[in-house]
Amino acid sequence: MNAVAAVIQPLSTPFSRHGVEHLSPSSLNMFVASPAIWVMERLLKKRAPVGAAAHRGTAVEAGVVHGLMDHTAPLEDCVAIAEKRFRELTALSRDPRREKEQDGIPGMVEQAIAEMRPWGVPSATQGKIEWRVDGLPVPIIGFYDLFYEQHGRIVDLKTQHALTSSIKTPHARQVALYQAASGDNLAAGLLYVTPKKRHVLTLENHREHLAALERIARCVGRFLAISDDPHELAGLMMPDTDSFYLNDPTARQHAWEVFGI
Repeated sequence: MNAVAAVIQPLSTPFSRHGVEHLSPSSLNMFVASPAIWVMERLLKKRAPVGAAAHRGTAVEAGVVHGLMDHTAPLEDCVAIAEKRFRELTALSRDPRREKEQDGIPGMVEQAIAEMRPWGVPSATQGKIEWRVDGLPVPIIGFYDLFYEQHGRIVDLKTQHALTSSIKTPHARQVALYQAASGDNLAAGLLYVTPKKRHVLTLENHREHLAALERIARCVGRFLAISDDPHELAGLMMPDTDSFYLNDPTARQHAWEVFGI
């Protein structure tokens, strides 16, 4: 008697049909800010080069983490690490803001290290967070910057040229995810730094922002269910051509190819 093996096929979902294996706070924030650009970049894979401002943040973080994990590291070494990382990331960049962003790096590294060294050595850096939402077939994944177990705090570093007075909503959604996934007994906040100023702002209403992030994720699922054809989804919308997402010439070219504007 021959045994017949049953083959169980994975359940098809709007996410799997579009090749979306997970979501992230940044992708969900983009979906809110510009669904058209989200479709262009995430579904049609027409991505623009990362701008110098984003590379500035990555570079500053590298220098700051070095200085926080080793409190004996001279500030000059931390700055040098950040500047080297920025040069590597922007070696082929055509972003006209490159020089301005590079000039701000030393002060940002100094401000961040001065604020956080009194906290002690972080328990972890760049920790992965995975959050499951009821009814959502894919997880929301993010990476926090700094975790201090001794203080029960998660802190995300944000670099700016003008210091914000309150937590920006996209950033609130991001750290709300980290706080919820790490346990409600933890606190989460943002370290905002400019070349000359800094402060840490604590997120007070993380459950509200987490609920908003989950609603956005479900909305993405309903949107993807409209059609399995990403070009048809792109045909349902138009981007704002003045959006910062289209600052790069490559991004504008992609928008012209996809949307004709």
